[in-house]
Amino acid sequence: MRFKVILAMVKEEYQDPVIQAAKKAGATGVTILNARGEGIHEQKSFLGMSVEAQREVLLFLVEDFISDGIMDAISNAGHFLEHGGGMAFSFAIDRAIGLESQIKALEEEAKENYF
Repeated sequence: MRFKVILAMVKEEYQDPVIQAAKKAGATGVTILNARGEGIHEQKSFLGMSVEAQREVLLFLVEDFISDGIMDAISNAGHFLEHGGGMAFSFAIDRAIGLESQIKALEEEAKENYF
C-alpha cells in the first residue's frame, strides 16, 4: 500500500466539520495539533498585546488513491477559498509502521470502491 500525509491548517471553528468530511471521504483517523501562525499580513494587536489567530493542524495518514478526494472534502468543509480560510498539502510517505490494526479495513475499502 502507498500512503500520503495530508497536513491541513484550519480555523478552530472548522475543525470538527473538516474531520467529519475527511472521514466521510475515507480517512480513518486524525492527529490534532494546536498551532499559531503568521501569514503575509501583520498580526493585529490590542493594548500592545498581539491577537493571534489559533489554528488547528490536522494530520491524516491516508492511502494514496483516496488522498485527492479527501483534500477536496477538507477544502470545502474548511472554507479554504475564503481569505484566511486555511490551507492543506500532501506528501508521499516512503514507509509507515503501526498501521497493522487498520490494514484490513483499508484493504476491504479499496476492494469495494476501486477493484
